[in-house]
Amino acid sequence: MSRGRVMAIVPAFNEEGAIGSVVAGIRELDPSFDVVVVDDASTDETARVAAVHGATVLRLPINLGIGGAVQTGFRAALAGGYDFAVRLDGDGQHDPAELPKLLRPLEQGEADVVTGSRFLDGDGEYRPPIARRIGIRWFARLVSVVTRARVTDTTSGFQAFNRRGIALFADDYPADYPEVEATVLVHRHDLRLVEVPVRMLEREHGSSSITVVRSIYYMLKVTLALLVSLARKPTPPEGLPTR
Repeated sequence: MSRGRVMAIVPAFNEEGAIGSVVAGIRELDPSFDVVVVDDASTDETARVAAVHGATVLRLPINLGIGGAVQTGFRAALAGGYDFAVRLDGDGQHDPAELPKLLRPLEQGEADVVTGSRFLDGDGEYRPPIARRIGIRWFARLVSVVTRARVTDTTSGFQAFNRRGIALFADDYPADYPEVEATVLVHRHDLRLVEVPVRMLEREHGSSSITVVRSIYYMLKVTLALLVSLARKPTPPEGLPTR
């Protein structure tokens, strides 16, 4: 594939069982991608395994959570002058083979941010637990109303960004359960968001930390954070590239 410079941002916390195959899958797709694993103060061998498989590893001295880890990756992409960045989680559920679908709208100048949606085609195989399913549907409807645009998967962390998207999130990225708020930030800063249908893989190692109680807590917390953020006037980051 011929394109500008691409950084693959992979946040990871205690993913030694999966991170090697994630890095290998990205490099197999396109060896020109620079793979950066942001190790969020893991207590296992995540950093070592990622480095062995060819990734550049940024090791955080303390656990910042998913938002802080992802923003670290965006800041590295901005400082490195990358044309595009892609984000994949370190648990192996995002299939690197789907990345060309995410990059295509950016390369064609149709979007600033592209999200891989598990629900866009209405016939996906992804079947989350009931509590998570309720949360996903709630946020999809809430964000669609707020942004006045149809959004089907506001909790997907499988995304691609051009320089405008990189600059925005290097400057401001939500800290806790960030994807929902980040979707609204994209619209409030007048960036173009496109969803493309993707398939997700099953987690092979470990288990999700999201329980029924956590799902309810997540819904309440993120809804409140979203309402608070809407009351703030958006401030474009300094030096946001023009289209």
